[in-house]
Amino acid sequence: MMTKEQLLSEIRIAAIQGVVTLEELTQAYCVTGSAAATPRPRRIGVTDLLYFLGGAIVFIGIVVLVEQHWSQLSFATKMLATIGSGLAAYYSGLLLSREPRFQMASQAFFLISALVLPVGLAIVFDHFGFGMHRMGVQAWVAGLLSAFFIANYALFRSRVFLLFSVIYGTWLFFSLTGLILDGRPEWHQWKILEYCFLVTGLTYGLLEHAFSSDERCSLRGALYGFGVLFFLGAAFALGGWEPTQSYFWEIVFPGLVLGALLMSIPLKSKSFLTFGSLYLMAYIGKITVEYFKDSLGWPLSLVLIGFALMATGYGAYSLNMRYLRT
Repeated sequence: MMTKEQLLSEIRIAAIQGVVTLEELTQAYCVTGSAAATPRPRRIGVTDLLYFLGGAIVFIGIVVLVEQHWSQLSFATKMLATIGSGLAAYYSGLLLSREPRFQMASQAFFLISALVLPVGLAIVFDHFGFGMHRMGVQAWVAGLLSAFFIANYALFRSRVFLLFSVIYGTWLFFSLTGLILDGRPEWHQWKILEYCFLVTGLTYGLLEHAFSSDERCSLRGALYGFGVLFFLGAAFALGGWEPTQSYFWEIVFPGLVLGALLMSIPLKSKSFLTFGSLYLMAYIGKITVEYFKDSLGWPLSLVLIGFALMATGYGAYSLNMRYLRT
């Protein structure tokens, strides 16, 4: 029978050789039954940050190169520098992703690809006389990129492909909305834009909830954060300001904020608690200035706002300490 020291030695050798991964060891260690342990998400280290920083610098270098020599470069050269380098980075990421030790490096190459490809598509459309200032052209570019990254996410279930699927899907949604509004001055375009952010925020929250059960695909609360930021921000903006304020949204908004604060408990989301508290503070200040400044006086209004903000801060702190802090 193998001793404990021999077993640990064999595991170390297998880990160094890349035969087993940390996830496999964690799953093997998990006890069977209803109380199975949940593997901890991998923390991003300095090396990982350098990977992504290097990828971002590579992207900036490609853009600066094309911009500085725009008139001297032929269309084929521009295509090679943008779409060619983007596809090369994509395939390099696929090759590196096969090795567990190069997983984060592969994500950096996928980042380069995701940033460079839209530049290349913009050059293609511009070459044929379709500028990116047109909403229809933006919708085409965003649609092609969305389809590309959604297909890659369906194949590889990678977090980076999910991230860019969301980013370019959001761009597609806003560009299509802009295309519909183009040439329609009778529509209140700012109001439509606020409703777009409202829908985007709600969609982000639903997507994060749908993917939260899969550690490989979850964006670790990022969609919750941006979702509640966009949703409550749009609802707050829809309330307007006197004399053109919307009484409906001013009445509904406290319920939305309260819902965000309550949802932070079952979701264990500090984003819901933080942004819910901040928007509640902003709402208290807005309502006090809008309706009570003349009746109570500006100094007394400031005192009430101060105490209300202190109470909101204490409530958020209590919720965090009691339900969210681990």
